[in-house]
Amino acid sequence: MTGLIHHLERQLASAQRLLQIVIAQRDAIRAQDVEGVLARLAEVQQEMGRRMQLERERDALLDQAANALRRPPADVTLEMILVLLPAGDAIRARELSAELRGMLAETARIHGQNRVLIRQELAFLDHLMRVLSGTPEGAYSAGGASSPRVQVLNLIDTRV
Repeated sequence: MTGLIHHLERQLASAQRLLQIVIAQRDAIRAQDVEGVLARLAEVQQEMGRRMQLERERDALLDQAANALRRPPADVTLEMILVLLPAGDAIRARELSAELRGMLAETARIHGQNRVLIRQELAFLDHLMRVLSGTPEGAYSAGGASSPRVQVLNLIDTRV
């Protein structure tokens, strides 16, 4: 289990790179920099490839710990592994693990925001393309009848 600290440090470095990439992607989305968004997407894909290797290493560490603890790998927790380490290493592993969880949570939060921003941009582009092409948006037909969407909105908000 001597490689656990090194593995957690590598996981943390990868998570930091991923966080920086999604922050840069958010900035590119806000700036409507299509090339920047695509470049950051390629960087995310590259980092995810690196993370796959880290996951294989993680699985090997779990197998080692499972053998030492005589438990199935799926049952092994970090706390169980820490029993196998010297006290100082256990403290450091706990700190790194907590930092890693926080960083991954922040990355997921920003990635979620990026998805919302992209959807907003695409909705605007869809609206713009419909206006430019003369395609109706779905409110009223050329004959004046309301679309099913407007009828549903009327059911939801009776003030309309």
